[in-house]
Amino acid sequence: MPNERLRAALLERGLTPARLAEVVGVDAKTVERWITKDRVPYRRFRYAVASHLGLDETYLWPGALKDEQVTAASASEIITIYPHRYAVPRDLMGRLFSEAREQIGVLVYSGLFLAEDYGIHQILTDRAKAGVRVRFLLGDPDSSQVAERGADEGIDSAMAAKIRNVIVNYRRLRAVENVEFRLHSTVLYNSIFRIDDQLLINTHVYGVPASQAPFWHLRKIAGGEIANTYLDSFERVWEGAKPLPPED
Repeated sequence: MPNERLRAALLERGLTPARLAEVVGVDAKTVERWITKDRVPYRRFRYAVASHLGLDETYLWPGALKDEQVTAASASEIITIYPHRYAVPRDLMGRLFSEAREQIGVLVYSGLFLAEDYGIHQILTDRAKAGVRVRFLLGDPDSSQVAERGADEGIDSAMAAKIRNVIVNYRRLRAVENVEFRLHSTVLYNSIFRIDDQLLINTHVYGVPASQAPFWHLRKIAGGEIANTYLDSFERVWEGAKPLPPED
């Protein structure tokens, strides 16, 4: 059976098997066999191909790694787990944002603590002007999901009010090229902060304010599956969200 994922990835990027072979250092016929006969390359070649295509090796070759290898790689993706968001070093998020080279993503309901940090605003502005894609997903203040989260935290309509306040705080940042804002209406199980291949995950716990909930620091590793779970979740929310209307 042909490897249609690898074939499609090459077509989408305008690459020929011969060009891929040149990049990873193998014979063109070898790449043809990877595609037409679904041959699984040695691990160093899988890494090279996946890195060049910007995809995960487990997507291109789902059966390449044994379960125990996937488990070990996934465990290695966990850098640190903090018991509460307030226990996270104050400079961590700003430092990671300032190191971004390709993209930054923020998925929250309000993320008021971030919106009130104007040092972060400047870092995001600088990164966007350097060509980094910056995406914000804020909760739709008029949605039932935001109302329910407000009730869960015991602050009721204050949740929607916080989001509206955040939108005002981001007025200048919204005008910067490469910065995009959308509103989502999802049940938010985690707040996600994506910086290239690193993730900061603020878990949400029923009846517990986000600042008191556990906070994960992850780094995507080839073969691991934890980081991809959150990355995929972010993209699904983004696709279903609506652009934040321009200011009057």
